[in-house]
Amino acid sequence: MCGIVGYVGKNDTTKILLEGLKELEYRGYDSAGIAVLNNDKIDVFKALGKLHNLEEKVSSSATSDYILGIGHTRWATHGKPTELNAHPHLGEYSYVVHNGIIENYKELKDELINKGHKFVSQTDTEVIVHLFENYNNDLNDTTKAFEATIAKLEGAFSILLITKADPSKIFFFKHGSPLIVARGKEENEALFSSSDAPLIGLASDVVYLEDGVGGVVTNGNIEFFTDDYSWSTLPTSKQFAQKDGFRFFMEKEIYEQSDVVSDCMLGRIQDEEILFDEINESLIDGINEIKICACGTSYHAGLTASYLFERLSKVKCNVEIASEFRYKDPLLTKDTLFIVISQSGETADTLEALKMAKNAGLKSIVVCNVDNSSMTRTADATILTRAGIEKGVASTKAFSTQTVVLWMLALYFAKAKKVITSEKLESEIHALREVPQSLIIDDKMHEKTKRLSKRYLHGHGFFFIGRDVFFPLALEGALKLKEISYLHAEGYPAGEMKHGPIALADPELFTIALMPQNLLYDKIKSNVEELSARDSTICSISPLDFELSDDFIKTKKTDHYMLEFFEMLVALQLLSMEISVRLGNDVDMPRNLAKSVTVE
Repeated sequence: MCGIVGYVGKNDTTKILLEGLKELEYRGYDSAGIAVLNNDKIDVFKALGKLHNLEEKVSSSATSDYILGIGHTRWATHGKPTELNAHPHLGEYSYVVHNGIIENYKELKDELINKGHKFVSQTDTEVIVHLFENYNNDLNDTTKAFEATIAKLEGAFSILLITKADPSKIFFFKHGSPLIVARGKEENEALFSSSDAPLIGLASDVVYLEDGVGGVVTNGNIEFFTDDYSWSTLPTSKQFAQKDGFRFFMEKEIYEQSDVVSDCMLGRIQDEEILFDEINESLIDGINEIKICACGTSYHAGLTASYLFERLSKVKCNVEIASEFRYKDPLLTKDTLFIVISQSGETADTLEALKMAKNAGLKSIVVCNVDNSSMTRTADATILTRAGIEKGVASTKAFSTQTVVLWMLALYFAKAKKVITSEKLESEIHALREVPQSLIIDDKMHEKTKRLSKRYLHGHGFFFIGRDVFFPLALEGALKLKEISYLHAEGYPAGEMKHGPIALADPELFTIALMPQNLLYDKIKSNVEELSARDSTICSISPLDFELSDDFIKTKKTDHYMLEFFEMLVALQLLSMEISVRLGNDVDMPRNLAKSVTVE
């Protein structure tokens, strides 16, 4: 969820760019930068961490007479979060900012290096600016060079490019990643952003670019390469803009899971292996056991991962609730890899558990969404989930990105330990690539959860049941409902129903049954039949029709249980949210809860 801004006009360019980047902070980032141009002079400013670091650099060096500029906030994808890898990226005389991924960057980079181009970063973005200059050196026409560059790129990308070779222009193009172009309120003024919020108050007329649409701004005049565009009016509320038109931040964050999971995988999935620049294979040397420690939703992601680590990596894995782990006098041996999971990186119990493991001499990894947090500074290695800022207190995209990171990590371990066949690895990687598609929300499913929500407002509670990885998913579904609806709900392994809980079964007990086609379907079907026979009200979530269901949410048929997992996750999140809406609760700020739990 990187952010782009751009400006052409007579106002203070650096101020407008920095204020625009502030409006995009909610998307999350680990570095930021701007490039500003005056005639044939380009100045560039980059900084790691928060925007105030960039502001300090700009205030000490920049002037106020730049006629245009571009800016960017970046989650590291190709290359670590360093100033060198931060955007904007330079060639000999041009700068570019870019959201997305250039899939053929390695081939292009090798070709350009052979032609004498010098690369200074590890990113795929730098290829764009060198490719542009390569064409412009031959054609001596910046517009034709930009169009030739776009034609050569493969992948998903939104681009702003400026160059000393044509210092009155900003070139732009959108393919797969959001980009908006706007007319400023003053004459010959134009603005760019990857979201509405930075434009509000500065413009009213905008074009939400469609894929394949680009153009050039010359002295503030906007020219498009095609006729495939239309002008719209900006919303007037910045919070509405940040919500992208959704009713709640939680709803927006449920819907953007497909995008953030794609960001999470960028640069990490190759055709035949998983790559993590953040960790070294030596971290695995001598490891015979994995211990995962977390709280709440992160604990459920860890439980899910424990099945994947043992199934794929063939390494013993157990999961601890951090608040319990701290006080049980745990036995910690140095052949154990300690993995902690936290959205904020500040969760007090999890942080203290990590410190205990470090003091015991264990190697450690943190899976986290916030760089420079306490946990990322403490652990031996950090894997960022790149989910962007999550404003809804009840976590949604944090869980999906954590689970994807841990699945990739299980495959990384399996390859390093040589316990997985190449065929199995390729099959798992293929399934991983399909996860963003599984997280795209079908309108029919959302409508179904809205209709069902009115039937689940009373009664004496909910059972969410599943087997294998669908047991921690059941726990997560129950937690979501508790957090925002304030109704009692429990997650259970389906096979445990007959060991006591089934005594509660009656028509006022609502059972949400996770019934995947690709994993233990007949077993859970039998468990649900037992509940139905005791008159429990059954809502099944499955790709297969189940005749005993009172209610049914149909998911798509796939060939991998984890793709079912993620589609069912969306269904559970939507159902919980719609029940909360029916009850009139504050979806984004549920009572008694805080986003980051920094006390015991």
